[in-house]
Amino acid sequence: MKHSKKIVSLLLVFAIMSCKQKQKETVEQNLELTYEEMNASKDVAKEAFNDAKYGMFIHWGLYSIPGGIWKGKKMEELKGPRVAEWIQFGAQIPRDEYAQLATEFNPTEFDADAIAKLAKDAGMKYLVITSKHHDGFAMYDSEVSKYDITDASPYPKDIVKELYDACKKYGVDFGLYYSHNIDWMDGNDCGLSEYIASGGEMHDRVKRKAGVNTWDPSPNTFTEYLENKAYPQVKEILTKFPDMTTLWYDYPHYVTPEQSHEFYKIAYDLQPNLLVNSRVGNDLGDFDIPGDNKIPNDHLAITKPWQTVGTTNNSWGYKSYDNDWKSVKELMFWLTEIVSKGGNYMLNIGPKASGEVPQESVDNLLEVGKWLAVNGEAIYNTRKWKVTHEGPTKIEMNGTHDRAKKGDLKFEFTPQDFWFTQKENTLYAIALAYPKDNEKVIIESLTKENLATIGSVTLLGDSSELTWKQTSHGLEVQLNEKEVNPNGYVLKIEY
Repeated sequence: MKHSKKIVSLLLVFAIMSCKQKQKETVEQNLELTYEEMNASKDVAKEAFNDAKYGMFIHWGLYSIPGGIWKGKKMEELKGPRVAEWIQFGAQIPRDEYAQLATEFNPTEFDADAIAKLAKDAGMKYLVITSKHHDGFAMYDSEVSKYDITDASPYPKDIVKELYDACKKYGVDFGLYYSHNIDWMDGNDCGLSEYIASGGEMHDRVKRKAGVNTWDPSPNTFTEYLENKAYPQVKEILTKFPDMTTLWYDYPHYVTPEQSHEFYKIAYDLQPNLLVNSRVGNDLGDFDIPGDNKIPNDHLAITKPWQTVGTTNNSWGYKSYDNDWKSVKELMFWLTEIVSKGGNYMLNIGPKASGEVPQESVDNLLEVGKWLAVNGEAIYNTRKWKVTHEGPTKIEMNGTHDRAKKGDLKFEFTPQDFWFTQKENTLYAIALAYPKDNEKVIIESLTKENLATIGSVTLLGDSSELTWKQTSHGLEVQLNEKEVNPNGYVLKIEY
């Protein structure tokens, strides 16, 4: 009888413990935040993102060695996008053959300190570098995969760690890019077959198998790639590099809603204030990307904070024969047009295989930085006004190759062109061209109907009051005679 009572007591204890465990699991499930709750908790980080306005993107990896040419053929003669970092896809290079590039990758001219300082001097507030691009090669010391900079190449240093430390030194915020969907080394078919089996939408990129390794896919499944490489590497970089501001995923076309949620949640669990871009996929993400080298026409339709990413020539990765560099004036247009619409501009540099940054990029970025040193008040910490631009010059940019197609496009502006930003009771009118012979300028959007109580008008970089008057035609301003910056000026209008 005593034994029976003990058995009953033990069973009762086990039943209570089991019940408590189930209750605990139920509570934990209830406590698990939804995407909407996680996203809503990042309001402070979103404001900081909107304040920063301008940052540096860095695409760098093994693809910098061929520089857009494979066995005598340029990207334009190969399959797919004409940007240099897609050369493995374009030339259909087998995985083992492409991996041999790692044995040649020895960027002895790489200087993390110089690049972080360049970002700082260029007026850029943050930096994002590719930790792993579509070729699957990690630019940091990864414990998850030996296909990385320190294990597969002769170069002994962790490039991402060096840049992370240099950004800390110069006060530049840090973020990382990670290609979560495409991995031509280990990602099988990028999840295409699993996506179709899950009942995913049959959109154009699915039908075209865009970006899919069809020539030499890895023997594992895509799910195995996620479990054994992608998820662990994202956890790894978020652990190795704390206090990041941005995690930039890319190319989510074959990612299911559940997989997108997992990539988003991993980031939230490890760095809850980190912002994740919309290319995590399936309408998740904390900020939108209208497109590569694309300025949205209907910016008011974008409900999240947004960022346009752009190139300094026509490629992201280093392309040895692409010398079509954006001029200083063109870069000024991109930055001003984007910020006037409430966006954020992240401008790319593509270092050479040696680690050097093309001098054209350096020179042009520093010139923009000189302008921002005087006029940055009209860019940083601002928001869009009810009018973004007035004047006769209309330029639309709709993608990386759009600029090359418009080969005769001139980035020339008139004294009647103005872009607007605002903060609190201050409006900024940004001009990229000066009037001739010190003529007065008229800003037609600034009638009393639009801006009733103007208190003062000054020129950034010169605190003296300008001569001005407001009429039914707009705000008339007489500029002071002084040394001018050829890239333009900013009027500060207190109201």
